[in-house]
Amino acid sequence: MRIATERLTLSPLSEKDAAFVAELLNTDGWIKNIGDRNIRSEKDAREYIKKVTDNPHITYWTVKLKLERVAIGLVTLIKRDYLQFNDVGFALLPQFFNKGYAFEATKAVLLYLINNNLLEDILAISLKENAPSINMIEKLGLTFEKTIDYDNNILGVYRASKGELLSRLLEQEHKIV
Repeated sequence: MRIATERLTLSPLSEKDAAFVAELLNTDGWIKNIGDRNIRSEKDAREYIKKVTDNPHITYWTVKLKLERVAIGLVTLIKRDYLQFNDVGFALLPQFFNKGYAFEATKAVLLYLINNNLLEDILAISLKENAPSINMIEKLGLTFEKTIDYDNNILGVYRASKGELLSRLLEQEHKIV
């Protein structure tokens, strides 16, 4: 399934995204805030993509600029063993920060999930020192619920119900394709 916004297209992650994934997963922000996945080559990236796409509890969308058709980021939906509900995540290449792309893409995914009855409650997690991520999570309409210690990391857990999200996300229109 593809999702389109005014400036972006989102499509399921595929092996053709390997070069982009290798680049993104080696950015300082990914390594610092998400973790080093030891992806050092396109071959490693293809194996990582296969692992992700073969897991029924994980969905990644590749975010591309609509006109240029250039991959700029990922939006993720993951059902983690240690969380009650799916969590939504996002990551962009640094040169695309502070342009509203992460918000636009994540909002479009959340609206798609709501409109297709694939979501009741949603979570997001972030390291407590990752202020830009926390700001985005809160802008999307999720509120702080609790702190957890997972894998020697202190994570803030944010949550919103379907209704809470709708009241926040429907303020702007997005074209769902």
